[in-house]
Amino acid sequence: MTENQDWRLELLSTANSALVLVDYQPSMFASVASGDKTIIRNTAHYAAKAASILDVPVVLSSINPQRNGEFIAEIAGIFPGQEVFVRTVPSFDALEDEQTRDAFRKTGRRKMVLSGLWTSMCFTYTALHALKEGYEVYGLMDAAGDSTPDAHRYGIERMLQAGVVPTTVESLVSEWMHDWGNPKSGELIGEVYSRYGAMLGLGKT
Repeated sequence: MTENQDWRLELLSTANSALVLVDYQPSMFASVASGDKTIIRNTAHYAAKAASILDVPVVLSSINPQRNGEFIAEIAGIFPGQEVFVRTVPSFDALEDEQTRDAFRKTGRRKMVLSGLWTSMCFTYTALHALKEGYEVYGLMDAAGDSTPDAHRYGIERMLQAGVVPTTVESLVSEWMHDWGNPKSGELIGEVYSRYGAMLGLGKT
């Protein structure tokens, strides 16, 4: 086993990772046709909510809010007072923006959990940049969407070929929580697990 393979076997934790969400803005959602927009929106929201509960660092990046609208309040509102970095360069790659890049660097984490709109562009290009910088990138695939199913599919395939590790929100939250003995498990059941996906019934009688 090579050193490059070892990190893929190390579980994500609240101490080794940070969440980066890119371009969850109204006009970006308007053109999504690769999946259910509500599910995509909810997935990104619950990932951000879990990060907030577990004190995982979060970086938010947007592009041209004057045209595309502000980063959606369902996510930005979870982090009152935290800046959404508006890219100062009109790039699809969020890490070409110095503020966004520096914000992630300052977390001190090597594992970047990343998602964004659209899959084949801002999400993919940011992921490729992060890999080139030497970060370990985990793609939150069920929080992403694109203008067509093929664009979404091949964006994911390109990232996988480059070395991005795919994950979904339930897997991500469970890795962060690690086990049911986590003191935040009750809050996660109430605010995340019981509101999304296969664990919808948890905490309800």
